[in-house]
Amino acid sequence: MKRALALLLLVLIALPALAVEPSEMLPDPALEARAREVGQSLRCVVCQNQSIDDSAAEVAHDMRRAVRERLSAGDSNDQVFAYMVARYGDYVLLKPPFKAGTLVLWLGAPALMLIAAGALLLAARRRRVPLAPSPLSADERERLDEILATERCHPERSEGPLKQSERSLGLRPRDDSSR
Repeated sequence: MKRALALLLLVLIALPALAVEPSEMLPDPALEARAREVGQSLRCVVCQNQSIDDSAAEVAHDMRRAVRERLSAGDSNDQVFAYMVARYGDYVLLKPPFKAGTLVLWLGAPALMLIAAGALLLAARRRRVPLAPSPLSADERERLDEILATERCHPERSEGPLKQSERSLGLRPRDDSSR
């Protein structure tokens, strides 16, 4: 069982290496190396962020064949890129040129980061810092002293917040005499 699992894992790891099929390879090693170089710079239009050399999609197979046909016909690498761009657009290049049509590709992520940073900065500035409570007035201080004196002298008369919450929950009030 372990051997079968290991074999399956090895086959899955090797799948991208099998994208360029032996039948696609050119007999001339220098021309094949150029085809691989061009293929590594072209995006598979189905897989999106995979080069045509790494993709097993049928479209990538057709694109690899077109690259090899153009190179065999004597085109330069730049002519092959121009042919593929004319056929599929700038999107086919893994590193598209910096021009008006591709500004979103180049500047989209940095612009999004700047917008997010600005929003965070605005949110931080708008966040209100809680103010310190104002000191008690003389009347409020007198009233507090009266409440505290009543609490100390006659604990049975006053129902503090703790006793009120216990009563509302249906609990028996605690015996405060043990304090």
